[in-house]
Amino acid sequence: MEKLQYSGMLRHYLKLPLYLIPVFILGDILLFIYNHYLMGYIFTGCLALYIVGVVILYVLNKRSIDDSVINFAVCYAGVQKSILDNLDVPYALVSSDGRFLWMNKEFEITTGKTRKYQKSITTIIPQITKEKIAGYQTDKVETFPIKFEDMYYRVSIHKYEAKPMEKGDMVGFKEGENTIYAIMLYDETRLRTLQIAKKESEMVVALVYVDNYEEIVDSVDSVKLSVIRAVIERKVYKYFQDKKALVRRTDRDKYIVVTDRKGLESMEGDNFAVLEQIKTTKVTSDVTPTLSIGIGTAADDYMQNLESARAAIDMALGRGGSQAVIKEEDEISYYGQYGKEREKTTRVKARVKAQALRELMQTRDDIIIMGHSISDIDAFGAAIGIYCAANSLGKEAHIVLNDVTSSLRPIVETFSKEKGYPENMFLESPEALVMQDNNTLVVVVDTNRPSYTECPKLIERSESIVVFDHHRSCKETIENTLLSYIEPYASSTCEMVAEMLPYFSDKIELKTQEADAIYAGILIDTNNFMTKTGVRTFEAAAYLRRNGADVIRVRKLLREDMNAYKTKAEIVRHATVYRDAFAISEYSGKNTESPTIVGAQAANELLNIVGIKASFVLTEYNGKVYVSSRSIDEIDVQRLMEKLGGGGHLNVAGAQIKDGSLDEVKNMITDIIDQSIEEGEINL
Repeated sequence: MEKLQYSGMLRHYLKLPLYLIPVFILGDILLFIYNHYLMGYIFTGCLALYIVGVVILYVLNKRSIDDSVINFAVCYAGVQKSILDNLDVPYALVSSDGRFLWMNKEFEITTGKTRKYQKSITTIIPQITKEKIAGYQTDKVETFPIKFEDMYYRVSIHKYEAKPMEKGDMVGFKEGENTIYAIMLYDETRLRTLQIAKKESEMVVALVYVDNYEEIVDSVDSVKLSVIRAVIERKVYKYFQDKKALVRRTDRDKYIVVTDRKGLESMEGDNFAVLEQIKTTKVTSDVTPTLSIGIGTAADDYMQNLESARAAIDMALGRGGSQAVIKEEDEISYYGQYGKEREKTTRVKARVKAQALRELMQTRDDIIIMGHSISDIDAFGAAIGIYCAANSLGKEAHIVLNDVTSSLRPIVETFSKEKGYPENMFLESPEALVMQDNNTLVVVVDTNRPSYTECPKLIERSESIVVFDHHRSCKETIENTLLSYIEPYASSTCEMVAEMLPYFSDKIELKTQEADAIYAGILIDTNNFMTKTGVRTFEAAAYLRRNGADVIRVRKLLREDMNAYKTKAEIVRHATVYRDAFAISEYSGKNTESPTIVGAQAANELLNIVGIKASFVLTEYNGKVYVSSRSIDEIDVQRLMEKLGGGGHLNVAGAQIKDGSLDEVKNMITDIIDQSIEEGEINL
């Protein structure tokens, strides 16, 4: 007890009588200095008695004071311990390795363990790991949510550094083991329940369209049409009303649906079964009705949900229809349409788009046309078709073309000044930006993604944009277009343009090199009419043949040099087969002028191997890894590429990955394949 020492204000308070002794001595000295001897002697006697009294009191009362202080400290610590022990919030102390040092009663009740339990907290609550505990290096309180036995908690962890044991201490912590973590579990079950209930009650807006209504009208008489329309309507109403949704028909082929989040989750649970149910309604042997559903949710207000639903339905139609698209803020989800896009026999849309394009061109002075970066023959051929349309109206048109690949150069060289074409027919991006003004129409072909175009800045600065593309729409798309013509059923953008030209103007007369360029685009994208080819593909090719396209001449233009052919053979030779169905090959991009083109061609060649259902060729070029993916009919490679940020079609797709090596991208592809197989998207 003799070693008990006081500090701070308490120490100064207890020693105050001792601090007064020097003051009294100084006063006594001053009395003698100023000749107050009598008073000095009296004060000296009193001072002596004061000093003796203080010393006696300190000696006699020190033990009593020490006992009182100790009793108070013990009582205070007991009160603290009792408060913590009976606290309604689960509270525990653990070491740096997660082992329990102490827990209060509420923690015992919550976890079902007693204070004798000395194992790691991870054995009870797996979310609180040793690494997570040791990761807190500051004295700040860290919190995170967990779920434990159907209850939701917010975990609070606070790090404390206890004083290490010093020499002479009977009890203490070893050096380096003096860190204690206080863990508290705040019950948020009621809050989470209310949040879930609120989320489930959020309004969801859906727009439902019958994709091919015009085709149905053209296929049956008026009596049968009424019956078919009634059957479709009954199935639509029944499905959504079973989900507790409100359904109203807004047009002969359009419906609006209002439901809540719980109803939406139910629809997601059955993968929007109405998409398949509606296909059981047979119109003719060749015509089957299909639905597209666009859903908007999680916006700030109802009008924004409706706008999101409109954007989603446009995306569903732009991806070929017969599917549901959910737009939840910036997140996009797709359901349905795992199979081949159905070719549409009606040309009404082509005629309408041709007339709309004509009207837009007539009101503009300049037309700038561009495709995607590293332009291929389909993008170039489509640009030539739009160029011819503009020329037929007497408008000045230009094509943005930054880099001409070796495969494209023979066709580009046919559009020279000697052949009657202007020197500024082809522009690079800086020239196009200088030429652009408020009266310029920008036409984008063979892509609907702004980042993929030859000059993305041209898109940012333009207020008048037209898009022609045959790739499925994805999350990133060109917005605020005056005209958007996206048809995933088409084999190529060249097919779409060739189909549109006769409706654009009767005065269009294609030159042979123009017809050759458009025909070559169809030929390449269909892999010599073997992939994604329909009746309208051959009709477009026939139109081009009538306008001077020559098969032999085009074949000569598309021939490869020996180096590219050998490189393609090497890519095929080094391919590996994954899961006995997927051919994957890597290519460094060296030794060829157009590595991405060669990679795409090699992907086509890999499909000729028996047992291969899909092929992937990874090409490293200009700081990116380009992925070319191909399939015949069983695998939807477009969905696989979407998970890499790319897109395309059921059988032809691709992606561009920045900041990744060939091996990393290959691992990403195999992981996506494994995930798709586990989720049932791919059946081997």
